[in-house]
Amino acid sequence: MSECLEILTRSTAQLGLALSDAQHQTLLRYLDLVLKWNKVYNLTALRDPAEALTHHLIDSLAAVPPLLRHLAGRDDAKLLDVGSGAGLPGVVFAICCPQLQVRCVDTVGKKAAFVQQAALELKLPNLRGVHARVESLTEKFDVVSARAFASLVDFTTWSVAALAEQGVWLAMKAKHPEAEIAALPASVEVFHVEQLTVPGLDAERCIIWLRSKNPVA
Repeated sequence: MSECLEILTRSTAQLGLALSDAQHQTLLRYLDLVLKWNKVYNLTALRDPAEALTHHLIDSLAAVPPLLRHLAGRDDAKLLDVGSGAGLPGVVFAICCPQLQVRCVDTVGKKAAFVQQAALELKLPNLRGVHARVESLTEKFDVVSARAFASLVDFTTWSVAALAEQGVWLAMKAKHPEAEIAALPASVEVFHVEQLTVPGLDAERCIIWLRSKNPVA
């Protein structure tokens, strides 16, 4: 655990994240929960703790600074993480941004139940797991996020009704998805493509920031 903590604290420093000791410990406890539940519930294909630390936890943490810049000090924002699975990146966002209300939605009941359990065990009152199809949600969110979830067309189409009037989509992708962007309808606008550098991971990562030109009332 001490080696993981050292890697994690070094990585968050490289990302420019000012996290407390308690937040670092909570992140590692969350990762431990994922690996523990994974033995029974198959939350992720990664089984090795060191690999999960880099490819899941630190990979998700790379999106926190851009998210914080977008929120710009707001303390009333709501984020929906779509197809959240084990809660990546939604649970990471909830730990790093206690001012942010985070909902992790997944169609698989055991994955939503895991997020609920994580919220309880990690004492995260701003986090909730939701077992539902995103199309069925009626609540509106300032940010709708997804990590390696679906094509940009499907992601935005399925979740547009959950997007607040001035809301944005935050889509975490590997390589720049040129074909997916080209396939987007005229009602969806890509307003920024943000390259990410993930400490300890030699792979392309980016955030595609999008907004709706026809907000759903």
